[in-house]
Parts: sequence; C-alpha cells; structure tokens
Amino acid sequence: MYFTQDLNTKEIMFEDKSQELTPISKLGEFGLIKHLTEHFPLSNESSELGVGDDAAVINPGNKKVVLTTDVLAEGVHFNLGYVPLKHLGYKAVVVNLSDVAAMNAVPTQILVSLAVSNRFPVEALEEIYSGIQAACARYKVDLIGGDTTSSNAGLVMSITAVGMESDENIVKRSGAKPNDLLVVTGDLGGAYMGLQILEREHAVFLADPNMQPEMEGYDYILERQLKPEARTDVKAILEELDIMPTSMIDISDGLASEILHLSDQSKTGFRLYEEKIPMDNLTISTADEMNLNPVMTALSGGEDYELLFTISPNDFDKIKNHPDFTIIGHAVESAEGNHMVARGSNQLVPLTAQGWDAFLGNQQNG
Repeated sequence: MYFTQDLNTKEIMFEDKSQELTPISKLGEFGLIKHLTEHFPLSNESSELGVGDDAAVINPGNKKVVLTTDVLAEGVHFNLGYVPLKHLGYKAVVVNLSDVAAMNAVPTQILVSLAVSNRFPVEALEEIYSGIQAACARYKVDLIGGDTTSSNAGLVMSITAVGMESDENIVKRSGAKPNDLLVVTGDLGGAYMGLQILEREHAVFLADPNMQPEMEGYDYILERQLKPEARTDVKAILEELDIMPTSMIDISDGLASEILHLSDQSKTGFRLYEEKIPMDNLTISTADEMNLNPVMTALSGGEDYELLFTISPNDFDKIKNHPDFTIIGHAVESAEGNHMVARGSNQLVPLTAQGWDAFLGNQQNG
C-alpha cells in the first residue's frame, strides 16, 4: 500500500487499485528508460547531449563543475506507506540540488538511477518521474541520463546532480573564522514534525485500514517533509546584498550536526543562541502536542534543507533585518568548543550530533 498525491493538492489519498497496470517486463529496460525520459527537454547551454547515447556530454565553458550524489533506499530513507511516489521523485531531486546550492553553485543537470522490484508497475515509475520532471522544471535543470535495474529489496533511487560556478564564487565548509556570524535561512524543525504526523497517522491506518488520515491543520509541516524546496534562491539574494559567505552547508541532518561539520572543516568552535533559532509556530505547537522539545526538533530533526552559513562580522548591517535570514550565533576559537547558549541564561550546553545516520538508523528520515 502506498499513497498517491498531486504535488499541488493538500489531501493525501490512497492509490486507485481499479486501474490496469503495466508490468515493467512489457517495456524492457531500454524501452522503460525511453518511456520515462522522452518528455524531458534540455534547457541549459552546458547540456550538449542528454539521454539516449552511451554517455551525456556537458560543456562547462570556463566554470568549475560541482558534483554530488545521494542514494535513497526504501525502508531506510522513506516509507511508501505514507510517501506519495510523485513527491518522492520531486524530493529526491531537491535533496541533491540543495547540496549544489550549499556550494554557492547553480544546479544544471541530474542523472537518475532506479532499482525496482517487480511489485512496481510502469505506472508507479511514471509517478516518480512526474515528480522528477516537476523538480527539473521548477529548478531549470536537465535530466541527462541514468540507469534502471531490478531489485530484490524494494525501491532504491540514486540521483547525481551537477552544478556550475566560477572558481571564486564556490563556497566550502572550511572558510569560517573566529567572530564570523552564523546565519541560517528559513525556519527549522518543520520537516521532522511533519514526519511525526505522517508516522502517527500511518500507525493509525495499520491498526484500522478503514480510518482516513487526519492531516488537516498540519499543511505547512507536511509540505516541509513531503515536498521540501532547495534554497537555490539564496545565491542571488546574497549577491544583491554584496555578501560572500565564508563557509556554507545545507541542513539535511539537523542544525547541531551541520554546525559540527562546519566546526570540523573550518577548525573553529561555535556559539549557537537557543533563543535565536527560527521556528514556525505550527512546528512549535505540534511538538508541544506530541510532548517533544521544539528546540530538539531543530537541532536533531533534519531534512529542512535550509542553508547554514557564516559571514564576516563586517556584513552584519547588510543582513541584520533581512526576512530570509536569521543570525543565530558566531564562530569562536576552536579550543572553546561548540555550545548552545540556553534561552534566558548564560548556561553553555554542549552541541552533540544526534541527527540522522543511515547506518545507525536512529530516525526514519535522511
């Protein structure tokens, strides 16, 4: 059982079991690839040759190429009991584009590989690819290749994203200096709370399949989990503000974990101020409803796909009142370590990485 949902609708509905489904074996591997990818036009000048040959051809011109890849495995990174296939395709693209955005680069191409078991008909893969196509259109990236194969372990997706940027504009994790300001986009914790609602309603459904999921009122956090967006817009905003980040990372594994990554690569410590962490009111109220500490959802929840970066303290006046950004702390000397300054006090709470780890399996998200 899995859900289907249009990307523009709010109500999750069960799949239509009355339709006649097409087994993948009817098309074969190459026929399947052609069927799924024939309506993906190329829109980037750097995409010289896309799907259909032995390899794609990319011409980067005088820019550097940024590459990233992610594997999403059923039962580890997603649960088809409550994740619509179209949303899965969209999200799989977004999580990779978010990594490109975190390098301050422009995403341009993707490659998609799928391993699927015989329980998936062609129509299920069409749903996945419709989400992939929606993401390609939204972010103006080209699908230029990939692969499909069979699987004995459900559905596995691997997406590789390509980005382009001038050498001087690429931002790494390693450039933060003591006194740099720590800045985050958007708000945090919503994706994790959306996951909690989905898991709660899925448990209710398993106990009584006649029960419909109660999702009303949770739209924002459900969207944060099911249909996140990559912050590819941040690059242009920072350029308009004449700000060049000194280091940057995307928030996929929780705020605390990402701060520790910046700390490790930049050889600095950080002070994070609890009262400055941006959170949506629905995230806070839902956490309270489920007896969870809202701050912990931001620190350890993950999958927000916002950007966390550092800037020179000289840029404070340029960014201090901007609605897209929140200054949440600053870098310190490495010997001072990484701590959160507790709300309403000067107590220093050590930051520890408690977010997602696929091998530890401590959360059903990624």
